[in-house]
Amino acid sequence: MIRALLPAGVAAEVAYDDARAPEERLFPQETALIAHAVPKRQQEFTTVRFLARRALRTLGQEPAPLLPNRRGAPQWPQGIVGSMTHCDGYRAAVVARSDTTAALGIDAEPDAPLPDGVLDAIALPHEIALIGSLTARRPGISWDRLVFSAKESVFKVWYPLTGRELDFPEAEIDISEAERTFRARLFVPGPLVAGRRIGEFHGRWTAERGLLATAIHLAHDAPPAPTTAARTDGRHEGTAGHRAPGRSSAR
Repeated sequence: MIRALLPAGVAAEVAYDDARAPEERLFPQETALIAHAVPKRQQEFTTVRFLARRALRTLGQEPAPLLPNRRGAPQWPQGIVGSMTHCDGYRAAVVARSDTTAALGIDAEPDAPLPDGVLDAIALPHEIALIGSLTARRPGISWDRLVFSAKESVFKVWYPLTGRELDFPEAEIDISEAERTFRARLFVPGPLVAGRRIGEFHGRWTAERGLLATAIHLAHDAPPAPTTAARTDGRHEGTAGHRAPGRSSAR
């Protein structure tokens, strides 16, 4: 599912359960991080790291601990960028070489409506209107959840490049139903990539097996930022956005 959303040169490994090869083990440093976690969290944490190490092996990387930074995002080996995701019934990890790929962001979610109150916390007026329009045309997909997933993928690309938080109202999602792509327009100065200021991220999405997935591959030759976007949601630039429950880059 995730593999089909990313270009050649990105190594991807996926799983639909927590089965593992007998020889796969966590490193002691990793085990210590989840020693007191609930079993579900232990399984998620463990499986995505096994997947990440399998993907890294395809790039010639030796197994090493994948420890989180202060924000909870995995710290990749030097010369590597990557992303992880997990939800009920799906786990995935993707990696690429940093000399060709500036950043990767993936997210998987159940194809089910967001909990009450979450959409108002994460969506801009344009996005709410878009969700309504898409739902009217194709009610079989949880478009609100897809917007949420796209914003999660945006954050996973944004944070490694900037080291800063990005609030939900600071990126606006547009979705193409026909092309299964999305665009994220930033309302704050974007990251510098190869000397160019990036103002938009472009990604792909899919819906299958009761799941939604989004992915962004940011190449070093990504187009520069367009003319600075004006905010259309009536918020002041300094207004902090709301966090949706459970949001974290810890994968």
